[in-house]
Amino acid sequence: LFVSIIIWLLHKYGAIEVVLPFSVAAILGSALAIFIAFRNQSAYARWWEGRTIWGGIINNSRIFARQVIANADNAAALGKISQEAAQAYKKEMVHRQIAFAHALRLHLRRQTQWSELQHLLNPAEFESFLKAQNKPNILLNTQGIRLREGMRTGELDIVDNFTMEPNLATFNNWQGACERIKNTPLPRNYHYFTRLFLYTFIFVLPICLVSDLKKMEVDYMVAPVSFILCFVFSVMNRVGEINEAPFENGIQDIPMTALCNTIERDLKEQLGETDLPVKLEPVKGFLF
Repeated sequence: LFVSIIIWLLHKYGAIEVVLPFSVAAILGSALAIFIAFRNQSAYARWWEGRTIWGGIINNSRIFARQVIANADNAAALGKISQEAAQAYKKEMVHRQIAFAHALRLHLRRQTQWSELQHLLNPAEFESFLKAQNKPNILLNTQGIRLREGMRTGELDIVDNFTMEPNLATFNNWQGACERIKNTPLPRNYHYFTRLFLYTFIFVLPICLVSDLKKMEVDYMVAPVSFILCFVFSVMNRVGEINEAPFENGIQDIPMTALCNTIERDLKEQLGETDLPVKLEPVKGFLF
């Protein structure tokens, strides 16, 4: 609209005598590019850190399930507990680990579909879970309690805690890292001044282009050239804004639903279950 108004006034009234050289827009564009590049780099670093954390959650969930299954089966083989007790303990611990992944996903997205976890927890625990403020943390707390109870009742050996407890601590650290990314945006001064420079660039650019293109008698190119240049800078700025928040359930965010689906499928398969959830596939090129 601004470019069109300038061109219209120029042709209809000849009222605009532009004296700004293009070097003004070039210098301003260079400053704007520095701000946008820094913001985009920082935003992508936040997105990639979040994705790395969730990759670790997947890997360590598999490790934790393997440890629980192997140790409980070993206790049953040595006659410390029955096969039924071992199977019940394995299912409880592994299903709670799956529930933790789903709970963390919902927690980060500030969603409340907690019924998705109901099939993974026993009724009493699920009712207590619904009353908790930080639900993923409560599940990890219960896992730690059940590890120690398992050592007392024979499902686990006394030394198993030394290998399994660090895994739980890692899950706590990763949850805290996700919450840090979620609750701490980039400093607002980068957001404010980047937009300010962008709007200033959009305002100045057509005036500078008219000055040069009018001399070449191709001033009709001011509108398309200005639009293309401003569009490029605007899109780059928007990319940084979107990547800054990777846990908002947008099409460009970390696909936590698919990652939780992978965790549930893999851990249930480790338990020997055959009724696995359907593997999530991209929808129109996007994976949530």
